[in-house]
Amino acid sequence: MTKREKVDFAIKTLQELYPTIPVPLDHKDPYTLLIAVLLSAQSTDVRVNKITPLLFEKADNPYDMVKMSVDEIREIIRPVGLSPMKAKGIYGLSRMLVEKYDGIVPRELELLEEFPAVGHKTASVVVSQAFGIPAFPVDTHIHRLMYRWGFSNGKNVVQTEKDAKRLFPKRLWNDLHLQIIWYGREYSPARGWNMEKDIITKTIGRKKVLNAYYKNNRPSL
Repeated sequence: MTKREKVDFAIKTLQELYPTIPVPLDHKDPYTLLIAVLLSAQSTDVRVNKITPLLFEKADNPYDMVKMSVDEIREIIRPVGLSPMKAKGIYGLSRMLVEKYDGIVPRELELLEEFPAVGHKTASVVVSQAFGIPAFPVDTHIHRLMYRWGFSNGKNVVQTEKDAKRLFPKRLWNDLHLQIIWYGREYSPARGWNMEKDIITKTIGRKKVLNAYYKNNRPSL
């Protein structure tokens, strides 16, 4: 297969598996999504989805959030991990939204990246999922699969994002970003990987990856 054929195969398979794509983090508007994505750093979506209702019951908008102290926010979000840093970030970005943007989350990636505790990936998720603006946030699943499929060299997430944007049609970025995450979780995880279930890697995977997998999973005599 040519590189283009491999890309087309991956897209076709993902679209067949995930014709409708659930958004992993529960939210009701751009602000609650921004907070949920910030909380998801080095945590699981399941854990975040258990904590956000407790936080949003107290404050689901920046005006109510700044009425709380950093310590109060931290106490609620403690189970998701990194709570001191995340609590400061939530308070700081909420204050900035109130003071600079009348409480409205901006749609521009560059403006979002200026907020406390909001990096490129978080900003990309918000513009794509809240506003439908094409972006390609790269998480650990996407980084792993882009390497396994031979679509990127795996050196860093910056390069992986560039490669994804170059290979995939812009109109599909927002769907593919989520489809690859779900596929990685269900069929091509980092641990407990079963190649027989992973049709995309099995069909188009990097030879080095396939050889290593079969070498490590050779039946014992």
